[in-house]
Amino acid sequence: MAKQPMLKFINIERDMPQKREADVRREDFDEIYAEFAKAKAVEQSSRCSQCGVPYCQTHCPLHNNIPDWLRLTAEGRLQEAYEVSQATNTFPEICGRICPQDRLCEGNCVIEGSGHGTVTIGAVEKYITDTAWDKGWVLPISPKVERAESVGIIGAGPGGLAAADVLRRAGLQVTVYDRYDRAGGLLTYGIPGFKLEKDIVVRRNEQLELGGVKFELNTTVGEDISFADIYAKHDAVIIATGVYKSRDLQAEGSEANGVVRAIDFLTASNRKSFGDAVPEFDSGALNAEGKRVVVIGGGDTAMDCVRTSIRQGATSVKCLYRRDRANMPGSQREVENAEEEGVVFEWLSAPKGFVVSGDNVSGVMVQKMRLGAPDVSGRQAPEVIDGADYVEDADIVIMALGFSPEALPTLWSEPDLPVSRWGTILTDYSTGKTGMDGVYAVGDIVRGASLVVWAIKDGRDCAQAILADLAAPAQVAAE
Repeated sequence: MAKQPMLKFINIERDMPQKREADVRREDFDEIYAEFAKAKAVEQSSRCSQCGVPYCQTHCPLHNNIPDWLRLTAEGRLQEAYEVSQATNTFPEICGRICPQDRLCEGNCVIEGSGHGTVTIGAVEKYITDTAWDKGWVLPISPKVERAESVGIIGAGPGGLAAADVLRRAGLQVTVYDRYDRAGGLLTYGIPGFKLEKDIVVRRNEQLELGGVKFELNTTVGEDISFADIYAKHDAVIIATGVYKSRDLQAEGSEANGVVRAIDFLTASNRKSFGDAVPEFDSGALNAEGKRVVVIGGGDTAMDCVRTSIRQGATSVKCLYRRDRANMPGSQREVENAEEEGVVFEWLSAPKGFVVSGDNVSGVMVQKMRLGAPDVSGRQAPEVIDGADYVEDADIVIMALGFSPEALPTLWSEPDLPVSRWGTILTDYSTGKTGMDGVYAVGDIVRGASLVVWAIKDGRDCAQAILADLAAPAQVAAE
């Protein structure tokens, strides 16, 4: 009888890929984790308990068949593991790098509850697909049959690209419109290279283009082309624009030079990594080198900003968050990485305004907080501690307070586009259908600012709904 390849969590401890030393990794924008070797990936996969009710799979938005591809990896059947992983996830190597596994799959691993430490699901997922690329198992899309129907997708972020992949595999003609000069959305210009190296995104974009997906880049809907023109040109339209409008802090001194938006700061840094000319970076306006940096916010975008600032050569980096560590929305793993790299977190601290010297910011007026009674969300609401204000010196302040939808009905001269009071597009959540015939929407423009994995799920589900809807008239005619 073959030796049992699984259930080894009692004898084998959890082990993450080697993390580069903080003093080394803070000097570049390379990914901080080394690759798993085959033996280590097999070993860690063998820790999976193959439980009857896999909570890891249940708590993954894509419901990835995690126990199956862990078992295949443990058995050395890597190509099959890749095929199982790819069946439910358009971009597993990206999710393996940037998903907050500590809140999703790994955070719900059954063996962790028994005190043995979670299976390193994300690292194995990354290993499987990186191996697939290296071995040539990832092939361009090649539809068995070409179909005449076409779909226009507005937005080349993860939701739009996931939908494009599914639709193109079914033989539909797909055109993706995006305002930027490179596809990928926040994968390209928002997330820093130390979390997601850009060649990982570029090769997926190239795979889609080689498979027949057409990209109309540098194309702003409402300026370079109208929504009405796109709507008339295609059999269906998917809106996957994401949310890019930064939430501002209306406070004294907020208009000073040096108070900048997180998306502008991160985009400038990522453009430099591509070798682009970025005047705002070169002038120092969006460059932390030699500066005292204060980042306001507690989400993953704030973590990206503090860790980018460290790598740009800031003299000090502090993060202000109005709640405590246990209540912050960002990944705890990212907080740990940031602290190792030299970031100082000022918990229970909120900005009251800004100190301005001439036209430039020179500090943040900070209010100290305490946590009071729970609010409507169930979280303890922060309350101001009277008399505990102080000033945090700063040469640049980065606002990472989240994102809101742009006013698409106004920008696109499309008043019939149904939106909520928050500006998100109203849809059927399972299909992405809006109240406009043939118009669908996915990702953050529906959910509000959320995770990449949710956008991928929305894109895939919406594509399946479109395929069903486009097939329905033909079925009726045949009857």
